[in-house]
Amino acid sequence: MDMRTVSFGHPDAVRLNDRVQLEYGERYGDEGDVTPLAPDMFDPPRGRYLIVYDDLGVPVATGGWRSQEKNEDGYADGDAEIKRMYVTPEVRGRGLARLILAALEDDARAAGRIRMVLETGTKQPEALSLYASSGYEPCAKFGHYRFHELSLCYAKPLTVPPVAGTPDSLL
Repeated sequence: MDMRTVSFGHPDAVRLNDRVQLEYGERYGDEGDVTPLAPDMFDPPRGRYLIVYDDLGVPVATGGWRSQEKNEDGYADGDAEIKRMYVTPEVRGRGLARLILAALEDDARAAGRIRMVLETGTKQPEALSLYASSGYEPCAKFGHYRFHELSLCYAKPLTVPPVAGTPDSLL
């Protein structure tokens, strides 16, 4: 497997986004996630978009983060929002989502973001399990679907708290 940074407008990103949109549509009986997204939202250093390719060069998993600041949609200053986490059905169960999630967290932390946030839905049990097991906790709703009853929002601090008894000057 090979993980690469690409533009959200890259043809492979577009194809994987089309696949995840179809899956959202099947699960929720609608047109998929209509959150407004532009490719430049994921451009470093204010974001990053990753694709994992299999050994044959086929794109099989994706995910990205974009910077957010306090606004009327419920975000807080320093937020990094996860978007378009997806693993194709053929390679699920191999830990690729966890690999992408960790890479996104590390990258957002290195970019100075202080909290990772995400929105998912009640009909995505795999996502709920991944996020809960990765330290995400329910938080106040934010974003495009904040008023939707099937929407669930989670957050995880990205800052590393000081070890008890360790002077800040030693960190």
